Amino acid sequence: QVQLVESGGGLVQAGGSLRLSCVASGLPVFAFAANSMSWYGRTPENERELVATSGSFGASAIYADAVKERFIISRDNSKKTLYLQMNSLNPDDTAVYYCGFGESWGQGTQVTVSS
Repeated sequence: QVQLVESGGGLVQAGGSLRLSCVASGLPVFAFAANSMSWYGRTPENERELVATSGSFGASAIYADAVKERFIISRDNSKKTLYLQMNSLNPDDTAVYYCGFGESWGQGTQVTVSS
């Protein structure tokens, strides 16, 4: 069973940066590398919304319009870790961020951006 553990969230002022990490376990390195993985954000008002997706082997990346030019998704397949570099944060980015792999989800990490 795939398990995902996110970390790196916190409280930051507007304009600041954070780097989220998601470590996967319960699967071999090749299975991690060969599949796409995504970051999602959820606020109390909304369902989980897609923030960014890293394609298999990191060959491609897709971003929600709201985070283009500010967030960068990346992965270290040897460490089975997915990252989300979040720059120029604003209060609208406040959410619980989850990584997703197939039907598996982590517990989420809270990001709070103060104005």
